[in-house]
Amino acid sequence: KMAGSSAPWIGSAYLFLQSTCKTIALPSLYESSQKKPCVFKALKLALADSTGSVNGVDMLKVHCSHPHLIVQLKFCKRENCRRFLRSYREGALQKSLQSHLQLSLAITTVPLEVELKAGSEHLDKVLKDEDHCLECIYREKPDRLPDEEITELEECLKSLMLHQSTNNNVAGKDCSSLQSPSLPYPPQGSSLPPQVTFIFQGQQFDNRTITPDDHQKFAKSVSKKWKQVGRSLQKSCRALRDPVIDNLALEYDREGLYEQAYQMLLRFIQSEGKKATIARLIAALEENGLVSLAEELLGLHFNEDCS
Repeated sequence: KMAGSSAPWIGSAYLFLQSTCKTIALPSLYESSQKKPCVFKALKLALADSTGSVNGVDMLKVHCSHPHLIVQLKFCKRENCRRFLRSYREGALQKSLQSHLQLSLAITTVPLEVELKAGSEHLDKVLKDEDHCLECIYREKPDRLPDEEITELEECLKSLMLHQSTNNNVAGKDCSSLQSPSLPYPPQGSSLPPQVTFIFQGQQFDNRTITPDDHQKFAKSVSKKWKQVGRSLQKSCRALRDPVIDNLALEYDREGLYEQAYQMLLRFIQSEGKKATIARLIAALEENGLVSLAEELLGLHFNEDCS
């Protein structure tokens, strides 16, 4: 039985998508190496919208069965599945899919018809009975691990998101053409901005640019306060203005706090260049009570974790 079991709650369902516009064939778009990353991105973001987390539901495989695009879904928590069902029933998932497809593919509109099935059960007919839908999905155990293509597209999506933050023209490019970004750190011998030194705890320090070592220490130690630090930095950094920080939290939710913090500071470094100085980061840390981490970055003590 679903209730009262100590085993993890895992279930599976199939989401059928079909465009009602004759000029838009979703399977054909997905089969295109150029458009596939864009379609995948739209699916990923819409599913995250439906559960409130990128971990809420996993895609195991995307099947092209003209005229349908069929997405095999895996749920690992009943509450996430319940949120998904409510979003689906209320039409929010359909609207989100249409909106994300429209943005990713850069087309005017993508009218969709959606269907949801679990095994032989057509869930659209019984959506009002949420518990019955949950039971049907729970009975259908996933028959596969995520497809290799899905794993590759997940990595591609991260690359796509990273490049879009610095180059608005990449959305339509073939995923395979996305090159790894060059190291964002300015050379340490480069000329410093006007503020050559700064004062911290009564001591004077060179206002150097942020180094890869600073970057890693920050991501490792800042923990849950990375968002607050980001909001302090956003006051003088356009690249971190809302809703960028919340979007980063969503995009890198699966990877955890280290990656979220790392990506936030990476945005700052890439957008500010030589102006991404240690003084600005120290000021943001101080503003949020992270003095211990500030001291670590400036070499004032070692082996102490920032609380």
